[in-house]
Amino acid sequence: MRKHYLESLFSPDAVAMVCDEAYATIGEQVLNNLRSGAFAGAIHLVTAGKHKLAGYKPRAALADLDGPVALAIVAAGAEHQADIMHACGEIGVKAVVILSGGFSEMQECGLAFQNELVEIARRYHIALVGPRCLGIARPRNHFNATSARSPIREGKVALVTQSGAFCSAILDWADDAGFGFSAVASLGATSDVKLGDVLDYLAQDPHTSSILLYVERITNARLFLSGLRAAARLKPVVVIKSGRNDAGARAAASQMQTPLGRDEVFDAAIRRAGAVRVTIVHQLFAAATILASGARVKEGRLGVVTNGGAPGVMAADWAGDADLALAQLSDDTMERLSDALPDYWTCSHPVDILGNADAERYQKVVAALLDDPGVDGVLALLTPQGFTDASACADGVIAASTKARKPVLASWMGSKLVDEGRKKLTAAGIPQFMSPEAGVDAFNYLARYRRNQRALLQVPEPLSEHPDPDVHGAKTMIDHALSEGRSTLTMAESRAVLRAFHIPVLPSMVAASAAEALIAAENIGFPIAMKIVSPDIEHKSEVGGVRLNISDSRAVAAAYEELMRDVADREGDAQLCGVCIEPMVDRPHARELLVGISRDPVFGPVIHMGPAGTAAEALAGKTQVALPPLNDFLARELVDRTAVSHYLRQFRKMPAVNMAALSEVLQRVSEMACELPVISRFEINPLLVDEASAVAVEANIHVAADSLATDHYGHMAIHPYPADMQSRLQLTDGAEILMRPIRPEDGRSEENFVANLSAESKYFRFMHGLDRLTPSMLARFTQIDYDREMALVAIQQNSAGEDTFIGVVRYVTNPDANSCEFALAIADEWQSHGLGPRLMERLIDIARERGLETMIGEVLAQNARMLRMCKRLGFRALRSPEDPEVVEVTLPL
Repeated sequence: MRKHYLESLFSPDAVAMVCDEAYATIGEQVLNNLRSGAFAGAIHLVTAGKHKLAGYKPRAALADLDGPVALAIVAAGAEHQADIMHACGEIGVKAVVILSGGFSEMQECGLAFQNELVEIARRYHIALVGPRCLGIARPRNHFNATSARSPIREGKVALVTQSGAFCSAILDWADDAGFGFSAVASLGATSDVKLGDVLDYLAQDPHTSSILLYVERITNARLFLSGLRAAARLKPVVVIKSGRNDAGARAAASQMQTPLGRDEVFDAAIRRAGAVRVTIVHQLFAAATILASGARVKEGRLGVVTNGGAPGVMAADWAGDADLALAQLSDDTMERLSDALPDYWTCSHPVDILGNADAERYQKVVAALLDDPGVDGVLALLTPQGFTDASACADGVIAASTKARKPVLASWMGSKLVDEGRKKLTAAGIPQFMSPEAGVDAFNYLARYRRNQRALLQVPEPLSEHPDPDVHGAKTMIDHALSEGRSTLTMAESRAVLRAFHIPVLPSMVAASAAEALIAAENIGFPIAMKIVSPDIEHKSEVGGVRLNISDSRAVAAAYEELMRDVADREGDAQLCGVCIEPMVDRPHARELLVGISRDPVFGPVIHMGPAGTAAEALAGKTQVALPPLNDFLARELVDRTAVSHYLRQFRKMPAVNMAALSEVLQRVSEMACELPVISRFEINPLLVDEASAVAVEANIHVAADSLATDHYGHMAIHPYPADMQSRLQLTDGAEILMRPIRPEDGRSEENFVANLSAESKYFRFMHGLDRLTPSMLARFTQIDYDREMALVAIQQNSAGEDTFIGVVRYVTNPDANSCEFALAIADEWQSHGLGPRLMERLIDIARERGLETMIGEVLAQNARMLRMCKRLGFRALRSPEDPEVVEVTLPL
């Protein structure tokens, strides 16, 4: 693969500092940082002044520089920035970082000015960072092109932030704490290079083990999640975001024009991306430290050991607040604890090993908990009581954890009396925290990381248990409403759309008179419910628009007249179209839920679920959200997060609900969100779910023509699995092959495919010796982002129904968003069967359909078969100027 286009930003071979007199102080600070960091590349100063800055002699213009410059750092007034960008483009600068601002993006003219800078950058293919940022640093390259006053040590954690002030504060803290970074990127206004671009670069960076991310705003949700998911597949990403509540959102909104979106939706996006979110700054580094340590958990069941009751209770309280489960200790473990502890121990969890606990007691109890299969990690707490030897007790914990495969964390509470013990724990690689709460938080990061990584691997496909939804029929009904100038579907239209997506709906009939109501009632069957039909009334019960338990024909006419009269009296301006007749539902075990779709200004359609009916009053506002698309795993995970999840299990005398039916409804609603971008708001209220099934009682659908996206899934933050690309190929020898996009669960098949290639085929594909794919390569190849890349696998199915990969072709869109780079590998025994050209032809069609303009590849000169195929497909071939053994092939699409 080619070098990432941000390589010039993070690892330039020559830098130009461009500043004017007003920003000379900033320019001098950057030059001092470059020099003090011992940057080995050429450093130039460009300024209109004649005085040296930081000992560097100035040049009057970029055109006067002696040699090429990869990166320009700009600190100049807003009125000069466009001219400087043009000058950078003319001399071939690859990246520009604008530290200064000089305008407000809240003002229309300021936003237009910023857009002008972006336009210039794209015209010259410049990666533009800023304006209004602190700069870029790459400590391992001795490169510090920031205006920060704090030195930056080398480490394995990358810091990416949209706030220069926040970045400066973090660097000051890190300097004091001895904390180092693999890279620092302060992006400022993120006008061109955005968070997603930098995350994509860091995902491929072998020197970065984890990433800290400070977010103020998201300007491109698809790009952000694409980069975040790519990074989180390979390394832990910890996110902190401002504007979490109303006060913070108002403060953030005063600083920027970009819509902020809802915080709970941002939470859902972070979960789905496989990252971990924290809320305060000290948690940022605690999470990064524990995740970067390599410690992992299977689930989230914490064991707690303490030599005092109060710290154990504090840990249990904090775990409860965080929805983190304390482990249920097995009978065998309780027996071991009873053997190790005095007879008067409390026989409960957290395990209080009493104030006289010594090193041996700590070792035995921690070891017992680690051996319990129901415990995923242990937090050991200590307070210096009486004659407690904190150092020796630390030795006991270390001894117990030496061969353990589960994480052990510790909190030695206090200061001088526990300092030596803390140092021992840290030296032994046991994460050590100042308080029980901090220890619980750290373990919770591991549990959330595990849970979110499972969500990341989900690639929902269309439901296969039932026929495909009638998308055409649903769109036709919606188009009809829009053509009439309506933004709300009628009750009948809403129910018809639900039926088109195979969501169970109560049978109903609409009546425009008392006589029609009687006919409908007889057809539906008594007892019935009667509800007002009006495009102007959404919540019918609030205006007296519902009559229930009408049990015979004599009551129908009176109920109809009374209903119409009462609603007309209360809502005189509403258009009344009649009533809807439904059967009364007799489901004694049914729970009432609310399920729907809302639209977030940043992340697009969102699935939400929560209580309805009487439960909604007790649990007001307790809905949960998730980003579509959903599959069964994600749907059930959404249900588990709701406040009513316990109410859906066996509850008092009511049996557990049919979770499969509820999950299917959620997945069908997700399909609606994917296929109907015109929906602005949708709600099933209530959805009745019992032990047998789920049924929608009432639904409201609101639509907006301006919600339509130009791309099929352009309205979504996460591209669904492209199941429509699955097909069957018949090769020249008559063999029938299945071709489909790759999925995360294909890891084992992909690994075996590469392992079974001949040494020559591996070398032709990867251009270096390779035995097997590394775990990070395997994740990168199988857990792809279908929006910006595509990988098609050719599969041979044997008589036993087992699948074997016999070919893989893929492309990855380059950062310019106009071109892509392809790669192809065919199993040795399937070469010369016509499989390679067929896979390439389909890949080219997909790239062309997605609007890409050029497909590029690198082929070893001795790979004559691949070069012949590329020539037949229309590729142009040129020897690489950087490596004569490589041929660059290019196809205009």
